[in-house]
Amino acid sequence: MTTSTVTPESLLATGRDVLRLEAAAVAALEARLDADFVGACELLLSCRGRIVVTGMGKSGIIAKKIAATLTSTGSPALFLHPAEGSHGDLGMLTRQDCLLALSNSGETAELLAILPVVKRLAVPLIAMTGNPQSTLAHSAAVHLNCAVAREACPLNLAPTASTTATLAMGDALAMALLQARGFSADDFALSHPGGSLGKRLLLRVQDVMHRGTSLPKVRADTPLCEAVLEISSKGLGMTAVVDAEDRVLGIFTDGDLRRAFARRQDIWEQPMAELAHAKPATIIAEALAAEALALMENNRIGALLVTDGEARLIGALNMHDLLRAGIV
Repeated sequence: MTTSTVTPESLLATGRDVLRLEAAAVAALEARLDADFVGACELLLSCRGRIVVTGMGKSGIIAKKIAATLTSTGSPALFLHPAEGSHGDLGMLTRQDCLLALSNSGETAELLAILPVVKRLAVPLIAMTGNPQSTLAHSAAVHLNCAVAREACPLNLAPTASTTATLAMGDALAMALLQARGFSADDFALSHPGGSLGKRLLLRVQDVMHRGTSLPKVRADTPLCEAVLEISSKGLGMTAVVDAEDRVLGIFTDGDLRRAFARRQDIWEQPMAELAHAKPATIIAEALAAEALALMENNRIGALLVTDGEARLIGALNMHDLLRAGIV
């Protein structure tokens, strides 16, 4: 191995060349999308089983990512290692499935070895290769051409531009299927309940709000000294002001207390009716927690009251509750 002179300029030049070559490889795919792409989508949409994605080596890594993207966007898929397939794992393939096979050369021995079984099961085969004249391409019901002019590797050896192009083609398939299935943001959230997006799309105000005895509330004639005790004991930095039927009349916060002290000294016996903010921002329990966050941010407030259809207080939450829930 020979060592070349490495400079900041040479490193930047190499990095930029790689990005330029890979971007060009992906851009070239657009002109190739034709009836074969439509045919591939139709086969996958009509699949009654699973989309089984397979590939060897670097193509196998791309195949795993494509399978994961398909699964999370409404097209159930799984990855089949072609070498393991020849030693028992091919049993996961059923007649209801569709096989999506990735190989830049189209001559990967491990893939070709499982083709007889694929044909015997009459499983539709979609091939993604860089060689339309390859054995795999000719064996497929539909072939998607992912050829690149050259690899981004300076030696034109390491799979770089070719794997990027194949990954992009897989994304194109997945997104076309997503749109054709009418897959929505709510559907996406159902398969991502643990992620931040899933929480934003699934978590409701009622899931994070305080209720019952932990709910801070006082009456309009409650003096400030008692209201402060209520705020301190419930730990939400505020208290709701309600009437005899728990309908919300106002809200009083820690910030209001500081401002009240700044205006005058003797306020301890002053009733909440004179100190609270009337008509505070409220939200319903069924609303998304993300909506509560937006309402707080837009109104520059740190807490929110939750009411029912008749403006009765049923809950409360603050920014810390949303932080703990992973919404912020």
